[in-house]
Amino acid sequence: MSLDTLIRRSSLPCPDVGAAQAAEWLATYYGLSGTLKELGSHQDRNFLVDCGDGRRFVLKICHGDYSTTELAAQHAALRHLSRESPVRVPAVMPTLKGEDVLTVDHNGNAVHFRVLEFINGQSLAHVAHLNRHIVTGLAKLCARVDVALAGFEHAGLDRVLQWDPRHAFALIEHLLPVIPDADKRACIAEAAEQAQAYLLPLVASLPVQAIHMDITEYNVVWARDAHRQWQLQGLIDFGDLIRTWRIADLSVTCAALLHHAEGDPFFILPAVQAYHLINPLQTEELLALWPLIVARSAVLVLGSEQQASIEPENTYIQANLASEWNIFDVATSVPIALMEAAILDAVGEWESDEEPELFSPLLPSLSRQGFTLVDLGVLSEHFVAGNWEQSGIDEQLLREAAQAHGLAASRYGEYRLSRTLPDSTKEPDTFALHTELYIPHGTVVHAPFAGILRHTADGALQLVGAEVSLRLWGVRSDFDSGVEFGAGDVIGQGGGALIVQLCSEPDVSPPLFTTPSRAPAWRSLCPSPKGLLGFDCDAPALADSAALLARRDASFARSQKHYYQAPPQIERGWRNHLIDLQGRSYLDMLNNVAVLGHGHPRMAEVASRQWSLLNTNSRFHYAAIAEFSERLLKLAPAGMDRVFLVNSGTEANDLAIRLAWAYSGGRDVLSVLEAYHGWSVATDAISTSIADNPQALSTRPDWVHPVVAPNTYRGEFRGADTAPFYLRSVDAYLSALKEQGRQVAGFICEPVYGNAGGISLPPGYLQQVYARVRDQGGVCIADEVQVGYGRLGQFFWGFEEQGVVPDIITMAKGMGNGHPLGAVITRCEIAEALEAEGYFFSSSGGSPVSCRIGMAVLDVMEEEKLWENARVVGGYFKERLLTLIDKHPLAGAVHGSGFYLGLELVRDRETLEPATEETAYLCDRLRELGIFMQPTGDYLNILKIKPPMVTSRRSVDFFVDSVSKVLGELES
Repeated sequence: MSLDTLIRRSSLPCPDVGAAQAAEWLATYYGLSGTLKELGSHQDRNFLVDCGDGRRFVLKICHGDYSTTELAAQHAALRHLSRESPVRVPAVMPTLKGEDVLTVDHNGNAVHFRVLEFINGQSLAHVAHLNRHIVTGLAKLCARVDVALAGFEHAGLDRVLQWDPRHAFALIEHLLPVIPDADKRACIAEAAEQAQAYLLPLVASLPVQAIHMDITEYNVVWARDAHRQWQLQGLIDFGDLIRTWRIADLSVTCAALLHHAEGDPFFILPAVQAYHLINPLQTEELLALWPLIVARSAVLVLGSEQQASIEPENTYIQANLASEWNIFDVATSVPIALMEAAILDAVGEWESDEEPELFSPLLPSLSRQGFTLVDLGVLSEHFVAGNWEQSGIDEQLLREAAQAHGLAASRYGEYRLSRTLPDSTKEPDTFALHTELYIPHGTVVHAPFAGILRHTADGALQLVGAEVSLRLWGVRSDFDSGVEFGAGDVIGQGGGALIVQLCSEPDVSPPLFTTPSRAPAWRSLCPSPKGLLGFDCDAPALADSAALLARRDASFARSQKHYYQAPPQIERGWRNHLIDLQGRSYLDMLNNVAVLGHGHPRMAEVASRQWSLLNTNSRFHYAAIAEFSERLLKLAPAGMDRVFLVNSGTEANDLAIRLAWAYSGGRDVLSVLEAYHGWSVATDAISTSIADNPQALSTRPDWVHPVVAPNTYRGEFRGADTAPFYLRSVDAYLSALKEQGRQVAGFICEPVYGNAGGISLPPGYLQQVYARVRDQGGVCIADEVQVGYGRLGQFFWGFEEQGVVPDIITMAKGMGNGHPLGAVITRCEIAEALEAEGYFFSSSGGSPVSCRIGMAVLDVMEEEKLWENARVVGGYFKERLLTLIDKHPLAGAVHGSGFYLGLELVRDRETLEPATEETAYLCDRLRELGIFMQPTGDYLNILKIKPPMVTSRRSVDFFVDSVSKVLGELES
C-alpha cells in the first residue's frame, strides 16, 4: 500500500463541476435532460436528475485519481447483487454509445462521469431516533449483502481507500495535526492507540472478502408502508466497495448507528445480534468489532475536519461534523473491554468463568464471624411506604443490621430499589458491582493477592495485580502509591463502612453501580468479591421473566391479555409509579383502579387489621357494612337511599340491568355505540366497542338497542350544539319499541364518554334522553365505573356535568384502590323491585375487609385532597396536552378533564383519519422511556390517560414532554 496514495486521496476536494456543465454532459452523452439538484457527498459531486416524465437518475462525478477499474468493480457488484441478493440496488445506465463510465477532461483534470438509477424513498439520516425495527433492518441488510458478496471477485476491489480499516491507524497518525485543539488531539490519539492494541492480536484471524463498507442510514433507502412503518427499499452508493476484513462492514453500520444512540453505545447490540443470526461471525471478528468502531469514529472525525479545511463551503461536510464528533464521543465513552464483553454476551458467545479465583482472605480476623446479609432489593421487607427514597437509606439499614448483629454486608449483584429514578427516561443504575461491609473499627485489612498499591482520585485504595485489581473505600493506609505487596500482607485498617470491588481490567475504573442493560457486561469485568471475603455475598439471580411469561401463557387463558408483547415484570408500586424487578420505575398513566396510588400504607394497615379480626359474607351482622353504605349515600344525590355492594364494575352494571328489568317490567335496553360496560353476559351484550370485541356490532341480542354515539369530535355530528341531532337515534328506537308494544327497561351510558378518551357529551343530551326514557317507563343508569368518584376534578360524578340525576349509579374501579369492590346506588322502590325475583347476594361484596378498605379510600381521598388534586393538577395536565396541538400535526384533540383525559391522534385534522399505527408506536416508545400508556377508542388512536389521583405536576411534565418527544420522532 502506498501511503502517499492514501494521503493524496484522503485530501481530494469534490470535483469543481457545476450543474450547468453536468447538464451539458448529460445531454451530450446520455441524451437526457431535466432539472438537476446537487446531493451531498464527501468527495464526489452528485446530482439528482429529474427528467420530468417520472424518470429520475443520479449523476455521479468523481476524480480521475480513482481508476476506471475501481468503478467497473462497483458496477459489477451492482449486477452481481441484482442477481444473487433480494436487496434492490441501482441499475447502471449506459451512455448513448453503451459505455458505463465516461472520462472527460475538465479544467485540465480528468473526472469520471456515470449515471445510475434512482431508487425512490428517503434516507433516515434526519431521524433522531431509530427504532429497533430500523436498527435490526440495517444490520440484516448488511449481513445479506456480505453473504451475497462473499464469492464476488474483481480486480478493482484491491484498491487504496482512506476508509479501509487496515490503513486506519496510519491515516489517523497523518491526519492528527488537522485538529487544532491539543486536548482533542490527545483524546483521538489515545483512543486510536487503545483500539490498535486490542485489534493487532486479532488481525491474522479476520476473514477477508468484498464488502460495501458504507451501509449507513445515508445510503439505505426507506419508505413508509400503509401501516406507517418504515420499510427498506434499497441500497445505494457503492463508492467504498473494497476487499477487506468482513467485520469492517458491520463496524461501519454500527458506527453510524451511534449518532442515533442518544449517548448509549449498547444501542448497537440488537444490530450485532441481527447480523450474527444471518451471517455468523467468528469470535475474533466479534472481539475486533468495537476496536474497529473506535478507529472508524476517529477516521470520520479527522477526515471531515480535513475536508472541511480544504472545502469550507462544502455544506454537506460542515453539517456532518457535529454528528461525527458525536459518534466519536459515544464510541470512546466506555472501555473497549466492556463493549467486547457486551458484544460477546449479546450473541451468546460469552463464557463465564465458573471457577472462583483463589485469594487470600481480605479480613482474616473476621473469617470465623458471620455476616448478616441485608436485602436492599426491590422486594425487600425493609422498604415500606416509599422510605427507599430517603437519602442514605441503604447505609442506614446496613448500620442498623451491624448494630443488631455485629457484622453486616450488602449483596453483590443486587438491583437496589433505592436507586430507582421516578419520572425519568434514563435507565437507573441499580445493579451493585460491589459489596459494602460494616465492620468493627481497627479491623486489619490484608492484600488478597500480590500487587502494587495505588491511591485513586476518588479516595479509593487500589491494589493492582497481574490479572485483577481490587478497589477499597473505607481503608486507612500509611503506605504510598507504588508500594508492592505480597498476598496476605497488611495494607491498612478499616472500620465502619468498607466498600469492596474487583475488576479484571487493571486500567478500567468501573462504576459502583450500573444499569440493568449493562449489568451482564460489567459483571464479566467485575466479579463477585466472595472469594476474598470468605462468604457468599451474591444476591440470588432473578427469575427468567420471559420464562415466567411463557408459564402464564401456558396456564392463564389467552383471552386475558397483558400489556405489551414483552412486558416488564412489575412486582412493586409506589404512588403513581410501578417498579420492575431491576428497579426501573414506570410512570403509571393508565391505572384508574389505584386512585390513592400504589403501596399506600393505609390500605395495608386497614386490610391487615380487619383480616386479623374477621372477614365473612354480608349476610352476617357487622358494623362496617352499615357504615360504608351510609358513607356512599352521602356522596349520592338526594333521594337515593339504597346501596348494593359487589366486587367489580361488571357486576355493578349487570345488577343495574337486572334492577331495570325488575322495576320496569321490560327487557329492552338502550346503550350507546363504542361503549364498554363489562364482561358478563348482560354487560357484554350492551357493550359495543369493537376495540374490545371486534364482533360487537354483529352479535347484539335483540333486547339491546345501541344508539348513535354522541361523539362531538369525530361523530356523525360534530361540535357542542349537536344534542338534537343525536337525539334522533334515541327517538327512533323508543318509537319503534312503543309501536311494537315493547316496554323499554332503561338507558345506560357513561355520562362522560370514557372509552372514547373522556369526551364530554353534547350539552343537554342526557337531560333529553333521561326525560324520554322515563316517559316510557324506563330507568336511567349512569355508568360511573371509569369516570366517577372524583376523577374528573371539577365534578365528583360524571352526570353532574350534564346537570342530571340518574335512577341508578354504578361504580367500582377506584373504590377499593385495587381491592375488588363495586357498588350500585339507587332508590328504595327500584331496589325492592328485585325482591320479586328472589334475594340478591354477593359472597365477597360488602365483606368486612371490603367495607373497611372502601371507607379508608374515602378517608384518604379527603385527607390528601385528591379530588382537589384532580381538579388543579388535572387542569394543568389538560393545558399542557393542549399545547401539543399547536406543536404536532398528529395531535388532533384533547378530551376530558381532571385525571380522565384523552389525546386523540389523527393524520389529517380535516378528515380525522385516525393515526392508529402511530398511536401504537407512541405507546411502545413511551414504555421504553419509562411510561405505561395504552390506546383506546374504536380506532385505537386515543391515549386513555387515567392515572392515580396522586399524580404530580412533575409527572405531568415528564409525560407530556415524553409524548412530545415521540411525536417529534414520528413526524421527522
